[in-house]
Amino acid sequence: MRKAVFPGSFDPITLGHVDIINRAIPLFDEIVIAIGINADKKYMYSLEERIQFIKKTYARETKISVETYSGLTVDYCKKIKATFILRGLRNPADFEFEKAIAITNRKLSGIETVFLLTSAETSFISSSIVRDIIRNNGDASLLVPKGIL
Repeated sequence: MRKAVFPGSFDPITLGHVDIINRAIPLFDEIVIAIGINADKKYMYSLEERIQFIKKTYARETKISVETYSGLTVDYCKKIKATFILRGLRNPADFEFEKAIAITNRKLSGIETVFLLTSAETSFISSSIVRDIIRNNGDASLLVPKGIL
């Protein structure tokens, strides 16, 4: 069984995340959208809100589940018997950053990272941009799944 973990804070989930997840669905038997818990990070949305945003977005997709974890992503992958980590790349800077993590993860655990390039239509979207728009009373509805904000 090809099981992948798509880790992130998803604060909030964006159409960029959705683009990667939707294109990964045919590649894997199961995708766990894993919300990492970092006690030092300040989130705009509560953990429960972020879980509900994702569950609402993928309510009809049986291959998708949502879970939370803390600690190393590779340790979480081992715990749930996932053999792949799914990551999206928007630009060359993302690649350089993610490449080092992927090589380290494979060396530590043997778990492979699968990279998907974001589509041109969503490559500019990031959760931090969405949060900034929302904080400043802007309309972020074109950047996130329908009905989550």
